[in-house]
Amino acid sequence: MEILPMVSTWSWLIVLIVLVVLYKLVLRFLFGMVIVPEDRIGLVTKKYVLVGTDRELPDGRIIATKGEAGYQAQTLAPGLYWWLWPWQYGITMHPFTVIPEGRIGLVLSNDGAELPTGNILARRVESDNFQDTERFLSSGGQKGRQTSVLTPGTYRINPFTFTVTIADMTVIKENMVGIITTLDGDPLQPGQIAGRNVEGHNNFQNIDFFLQHGGNRGLQPQVVLAGSYYINPWAVQIEEIPMTEVPIGHVGVVISYIGEDGEDLTGAAFKHGNIVRKGFRGVWMEPLGPGKYPMNVFTMKVEVVPTTNLVLNWANARTEAHALDRNLSTITVRSKDGFPFNLDVAQIIHIPSVEAPKVIARFGSMTNLVSQVLEPTIGNYFRNSAQDSDVIAFLSTRKERQEAAREHIRAVLEVYNVNAVDTLIGDIVPPDSLMKTLTDRKIAQEEEKTYETQRMAQEKRQGMERETALADIQREVVKAQQSVEIAQRTADAAVKKSEGEARSLKLQVGAESEATKIRAEANAEARRRQAAADAEATKLTADAEAERIAKTGSAEAEKILAIGRSTAEAYELQVKAMGEENFTRFKITEEIGKGQIRVIPDIVINGSGNGTEGSMNGLLGLKLLEQIEERKTGQATKIVDVIVPVDNKAIDKK
Repeated sequence: MEILPMVSTWSWLIVLIVLVVLYKLVLRFLFGMVIVPEDRIGLVTKKYVLVGTDRELPDGRIIATKGEAGYQAQTLAPGLYWWLWPWQYGITMHPFTVIPEGRIGLVLSNDGAELPTGNILARRVESDNFQDTERFLSSGGQKGRQTSVLTPGTYRINPFTFTVTIADMTVIKENMVGIITTLDGDPLQPGQIAGRNVEGHNNFQNIDFFLQHGGNRGLQPQVVLAGSYYINPWAVQIEEIPMTEVPIGHVGVVISYIGEDGEDLTGAAFKHGNIVRKGFRGVWMEPLGPGKYPMNVFTMKVEVVPTTNLVLNWANARTEAHALDRNLSTITVRSKDGFPFNLDVAQIIHIPSVEAPKVIARFGSMTNLVSQVLEPTIGNYFRNSAQDSDVIAFLSTRKERQEAAREHIRAVLEVYNVNAVDTLIGDIVPPDSLMKTLTDRKIAQEEEKTYETQRMAQEKRQGMERETALADIQREVVKAQQSVEIAQRTADAAVKKSEGEARSLKLQVGAESEATKIRAEANAEARRRQAAADAEATKLTADAEAERIAKTGSAEAEKILAIGRSTAEAYELQVKAMGEENFTRFKITEEIGKGQIRVIPDIVINGSGNGTEGSMNGLLGLKLLEQIEERKTGQATKIVDVIVPVDNKAIDKK
């Protein structure tokens, strides 16, 4: 009995644990609970209908909007839901639809009404950006590609109904322009190559507005400028091209291929085309100034016309930067006498900006103006002008012919609304044979002039020689007369010179005697003063010598006295120290040493008992003594010989 309650308790505990762990499954089966996470939506598929009349979908429909079995239009937002039992409803979790920055979402509807015939895009209906499928279908939303796009953001879109494709935004770069071609809309009007102009569609970002207001499919007159746009590529195709540039010094004449036929503004006198106001088909009266323009090159054309002076060269070796004269060449003409020769011509023209539309309306382009008017006009004029003259006359009258050409061409170009500024004749190249003939003729003429000049020079030289000879004779006569006059003047000069020299010698002798007298007096005075100076010097020298001797004697006496005193004191001290007897002996010995007195003889000769040997020894001794004395005497003589010259020099120096 106690075991049963214990088993029952464990059973309830296990059931409770199972319920806690599998509560979602339990609630799902018992109460039909569904929890949709916050980043998901719940897609509902109804398997069958228990009650009600609408059990099956209408033909052609795949999304249920009234509770029919099948894919349900209504989705489950994040949250908690009941009574959706799994045996009747299938719930699928699906992430939100996210459109990143810089991208757009293209929507394809899988259900809805059929597209009208001729339409390729489904028109927009209110459906909260395709998040309300039931409203979309009930409002007449059409299946297929939609005109509306999804901008960057997050959406709860039913993927059973709509398929979203991510695409790039439309970006037009700087200095570029987008040419628009729409893929849906009304057909083009007869005779037009582009659709009508529709305003208010915000650069084709609101394609529904464009279609609702009668926009045509095909090429559009409007363009899209630089920027980023939410444009549906299923509805609009864009071709990016550079902007149209009109350089400085030019104007742009606009030729429009679209629009209504406008009123011709040129009047009846201008019969070469219609010039209309801006916005109509034809050549516009108002040209574009320098700058950049977003022109649709498929619906209109801008013909650039230079408004500065334009130079065109009819020359093989030169072409201007504008290249309008690249097909022009040197003009070949034939003279009256049948000689062909080449002619270079430069034509300067100017097209006023107000006349540029007329030039384009008349010729279509600047190239046509050159080829159709300027080239034949200028070429034919100079060919005709050359046939009226021979080559020599043409060369000699170049200036006059250039002025005539300027006036003629100016009158012709005024008819074509072009101003001829100037006409210039460049290099003229006559035939080589004619040039040789002319050169030979010119050389002969110059030689004739040279010979005539030389003849006249010879005549002048002869006259000059004759005059020179006469001048030489006259020069000799004048020279003789001048020689006589020079001799006379030379003699007069010699007399004058002698008188001057005598007077000069007299003055010189007087000056010398006076100078000698002055020099003698000066010498006597100098000797007298020299004697006085010598006497004074001798007296001063004698006084100085006497004073020197007196002072020297006094000093010597004092010196001797001092030496004697010091010697006496030294002797007295020596006597006291040594005794009188010892001191006397010491001084005798010292004096003998100072005087070199020989106490012992240098040689002692003594004989033995033999008388003969004694005498011989005595002689030898004497001889030896003499040699010793001679040697001493010779050394003393040498010493004297050395000392005497020194003393003599000392005496001489003193």
